[in-house]
Amino acid sequence: MSKTYRIKKGFDIGLAGRPLTELSDASAGSTVAVYPLEYTGFKQRLKVTEGDAVKRGTELLENKKNVRLKICSPASGKIKKIIRGERRFVEKIIIETDESGEAERFGQYTADKISGLSKDDVINQLLSTGYMAFIRQRPFGGIADPEASPKSVFVNAMNTGPFQVDATVAVGVDAEGFQAGLDILTRLTDGAVHLCVGPEAGEVLKQASNVQVHVFKGKHPAGNTSVHISKIEPMASTDVVWTAKAVDVVLIGRLFLDGELPTTRVIAIGGPGVKKEFCKHYRVNIGGELGGLLSDALVDGEQRLINGDALTGETVEASPSLRLQQSALTVVPEGRTRQFLGWVEPGFNQMSFSRLCASTFIGGRNRKWKLDTNTHGGVRAMVFTGYYDKVMPMNIMVDYLVRAVLAGDTDESISHGILETLPEDYALCEFICPCKMELQEIIADGLKMIEEEGI
Repeated sequence: MSKTYRIKKGFDIGLAGRPLTELSDASAGSTVAVYPLEYTGFKQRLKVTEGDAVKRGTELLENKKNVRLKICSPASGKIKKIIRGERRFVEKIIIETDESGEAERFGQYTADKISGLSKDDVINQLLSTGYMAFIRQRPFGGIADPEASPKSVFVNAMNTGPFQVDATVAVGVDAEGFQAGLDILTRLTDGAVHLCVGPEAGEVLKQASNVQVHVFKGKHPAGNTSVHISKIEPMASTDVVWTAKAVDVVLIGRLFLDGELPTTRVIAIGGPGVKKEFCKHYRVNIGGELGGLLSDALVDGEQRLINGDALTGETVEASPSLRLQQSALTVVPEGRTRQFLGWVEPGFNQMSFSRLCASTFIGGRNRKWKLDTNTHGGVRAMVFTGYYDKVMPMNIMVDYLVRAVLAGDTDESISHGILETLPEDYALCEFICPCKMELQEIIADGLKMIEEEGI
């Protein structure tokens, strides 16, 4: 039986262009791409050269720090180009696909055999395929350490950020794979697997077996995993918890059921920079080109493409390919123009969290805003406003934590709860911050400093 939690603090931005639950198939291009830098902490050793023939599942790179962790090809074909960046790190591998569909074989199991797998069996297959990257470890949020013993696993099947993939849509495409993925996760811990869903989740989520289902209601960030952990099973500084997204659990399950790397995944495309009829979910080849789809979907003008949601995602190139761990693409117009009269203008068409604009009193809370990238000002002195506390549902005093991080005081940062969070948990605070501070970057630096020094 599921338990319901109501999150009272938070804020929904109301960004225009929310993806519909309609699902379409995106056409496949002639190439796929692999982005090794999305594997955080991965120390690269390249195993292929340009011109090499590869199968789906062929090893492309291995991790020097743990040679069991691989990055594999998402399709069969020939290595067309290897693009390097700073310090010779491989930034992108482009593969020209063929029609053979050849694939490397991994362990294949029926649904009833999965429950009998050992933790080592599961870990070995996740490492050899690179799918260990779908499982993250708290604290710090890096790829899960295969030698660790997590006290529990949290699966996020919610959608409160603007915009993330709707878990009901992604899971509904392959309910068998999703359940198999959940069963795989139960082999990784002696504790519980917690499945966190929203109030509008479909039956395929709420009726999942072998897990504890929890329903979270409220405004963003009610869908953040840190919020779920804090309400269900709060962490101590010595605890290890593993996390995963429901959309990725589907791929893990399909890997074990088929014994091959999956070829497609579901993503959401939306935002004010996308034409209304294209704001929906798509089934896309992993690593596949998105340029063809976006050429028709984007609104005229200069647009910024964001891998992920508008609050926590990172900017990607104009004609991107689908990353392995990507489940959303948000498009926002670039804000190159200055606002007439600036802060003097009453703001009839300007969104305001602090209720300083006239739009607040004429239906502003329920409007859909076509926001752009303009921050309307630069960095200013940090002052106490109390705004952060209105959108932070966890017991964390953000002002004091940020000051501790900026001062380099790791002990103080830990005492204020930084290890219970990730940078994404401060995205909403950053969005409403009147001081225009890069809070996510500050928290990321603080976590890196603590990880390097040791707890």
